[in-house]
Amino acid sequence: MYIKRNISWKIILRFAWRNIVFFTLYTAGIFSVYHFLDWKFIDIPFQPLSLIGIAVAFYIGFKNSQSYDRFWEGRKIWGGIVNYSRTWANQVLSLVNENHETKKVLIYRHIAWINALRVQLRQPNSFSIKENASVERLFKKHGEQNPACTSTRNFLSDKEYQDLLKRKNPATHLVKNQGLHLKELLEKDKITEFDKQLFHGVLEELYNLQGKCERIKNTPFPRQYAYFSTVFTWIFVLLLPFGLLNVFENELNEMSHEIKQWFIFMMIPLSVLVSWIFTTMEKVGSNSEDPFEGRINDVPMTALCKTIEIDLRDMLDEENLPEKEKPKDNILY
Repeated sequence: MYIKRNISWKIILRFAWRNIVFFTLYTAGIFSVYHFLDWKFIDIPFQPLSLIGIAVAFYIGFKNSQSYDRFWEGRKIWGGIVNYSRTWANQVLSLVNENHETKKVLIYRHIAWINALRVQLRQPNSFSIKENASVERLFKKHGEQNPACTSTRNFLSDKEYQDLLKRKNPATHLVKNQGLHLKELLEKDKITEFDKQLFHGVLEELYNLQGKCERIKNTPFPRQYAYFSTVFTWIFVLLLPFGLLNVFENELNEMSHEIKQWFIFMMIPLSVLVSWIFTTMEKVGSNSEDPFEGRINDVPMTALCKTIEIDLRDMLDEENLPEKEKPKDNILY
């Protein structure tokens, strides 16, 4: 999640430089053959092109709205994980009549669960978005897109950790282990049957939250919307210079010779600007489709996991708590 109020132009150019270079060369080429080779037949009326632009803008707006809903749902889910994490720790500390070490095991296993879930959600899949090499180098440098699967190591016993390595869905098994541990505590009369029901209510909600995350992660944004949004945008921006030739030609006929020499070249930057705006709007939606990929606009799961860890270990009255996650290049992961 980008946390600076204004996005730096350095970041913007990482995403946009290839398109800007392409649009400049493409528009300059069309401009040149029209004016210098006198290919007057290549211009097209701007009116139908404006209709295409309006339709594309509506289509992109719909896509961006739905993409933002996916991001916001993901953020609300992790807000629920934060709240139920604190509830779990409070119940453990208040209801378990056992030594401190047992309470620590239950709370640390929960910290392992949130980190296991984070790692699982960050794993790339077949429909993960791919950016240009400049952007990918930035994310690779930060090392959050495909985090190491050892993030649970410090919160589990060696036996439990080794068992976890063999599992296909470690987060699911950690919640299961919590339930088995509660069963042992009930048999030892360390908790009551009513306490067990309270604990299992929280575990059930944790499974619900995990399932919601997995639903977003494993369900791609409907491709008919995502793909054709890109196709329609590029059709519009590729036709745009031909339509602007017609507009500028009509304006040139009404100008004096002195102004013509300057005005005629304005078509190139204007076409590049409009093309960049439309492709950027389309890319904003694409970058919000999957909120768990560890990219610039995604849910900051690493920071949320660290916040939960600090809160829960503080509830255990531990000292030397870790620091909050710091942003990297103004990106909070």
